[in-house]
Amino acid sequence: MTPLPSSPSGYQKTWSVGTLTYTAAGLGLLFTWLLFGDFAYMMRERSAVPVTQLMLKKHQASDLFTGIFLLTIPQAIIFLVGPIVSYWSDRHRSRRGRRLPFLLWPTPFVTLAMLGLAYSPAIGRALHQWGGGDSANVNRTILLTMGACWVVFEIGVVISNALFNGLINDVVPRAWLGRFYGLFRAVGLGAGIFFNWKIIGQAETNYSIILATVGLIYGVGFSVMCLRIKEGDYPPPPSKNQERHLVVEAMGAYFRDCLSKPYYLWVFSFIALANAAFLPVNTFAIYTAKSYGMTMEIYGKFLAITFLTSFGLSFPLGWLADRYHPLRVGQGALLIYAGLMLAGFIWVHDQPSYGIVLLAHGIVSGIFFTGTAAIGQMLYPKLKFAQFAAAGSLIAAIFNMGLGPLLGAILDRLDSDYRYTFLASSLLAALALGLSRSVARRWQQCGGNTSYTAPE
Repeated sequence: MTPLPSSPSGYQKTWSVGTLTYTAAGLGLLFTWLLFGDFAYMMRERSAVPVTQLMLKKHQASDLFTGIFLLTIPQAIIFLVGPIVSYWSDRHRSRRGRRLPFLLWPTPFVTLAMLGLAYSPAIGRALHQWGGGDSANVNRTILLTMGACWVVFEIGVVISNALFNGLINDVVPRAWLGRFYGLFRAVGLGAGIFFNWKIIGQAETNYSIILATVGLIYGVGFSVMCLRIKEGDYPPPPSKNQERHLVVEAMGAYFRDCLSKPYYLWVFSFIALANAAFLPVNTFAIYTAKSYGMTMEIYGKFLAITFLTSFGLSFPLGWLADRYHPLRVGQGALLIYAGLMLAGFIWVHDQPSYGIVLLAHGIVSGIFFTGTAAIGQMLYPKLKFAQFAAAGSLIAAIFNMGLGPLLGAILDRLDSDYRYTFLASSLLAALALGLSRSVARRWQQCGGNTSYTAPE
């Protein structure tokens, strides 16, 4: 996709980012392809984790194992893969750009991993029988098979998550970032509404066909987007030695460029803690629903309502982010969320009360994620955005690698009283809100919402 040139008559308004210039029609075409790829991307995001959660429970995984599987493994991959691929991408120059090659080549592997995950129970049983194991331990082999597919899946997910936002940062004009992320969020919510209203109720019995179908949708849709988008030209990279001693150079670059300035350490810590605030409830939400006797069909309807509400709020929240800054929107959402989850911990006792708190969690977390979607683009240096974003993910990964097992072990000790996930989320949100005040003070010193310049 080539952006349309500006009108020579000068009457047509244009927007620029780097060497790319768009008319209104060119900007509309860019948004169309990005959002087309985002739908496939979000179908993968909305389906993989909840369906996998149900598969884990079906095959008798403990809360500790679930925490390691869903939090520690992905965060460990972020820790190992994210810095290298982001550093490499920032400095890569090719005919297709610096982001698109890294987004395109892992896509088939993610698709194959989802197919493997879909049929991992059958594969695990076959491997167990071939190895001569007794029938009492077959679930262990199935869980290990799922884990192997999950590792491959998460490697591809980490790469796409790190660089998809980098691509958006490179091709979407800054004046439209907040509103684009509002649309971006709306598409993701649309995928979530469709999945939770129509599909999740069938996930316990038809998980194989669901994961396989979504994997194919993702493989085709995301590949088409990558082939239709065009990146601009970039300044020469600061170093020509990225192919030699890549790991050492990547680590050195992070410590030197990203982790040596107190300002960015505050930003990284705030974003990591704020995003982690929603993990306790999210990670064990399906198990909490089942503990109160809620069917997956009813659970899906509750989630669809939260997504529908967030869908209606997505563009206004994007406007608020452009007008007042994502940091301020995030602070408001965290304040409300901390209070609601504390109330949920005290009050939830049955299925109806859990449904109300689930709605509150979904709506307010949606406000946070939509309102802060462009926070990295508005705080990090533009030319090294992916590098800084991955450095932030590195900080988050260190925290979340310990959070998953800790939550799982505590819940196992509490006989799976999932009400405590509300208390954990409330405490994390309160801590993140406290950190945000230090970030806001330093952000104002760098120019604030009117004249901000990212420290170099």
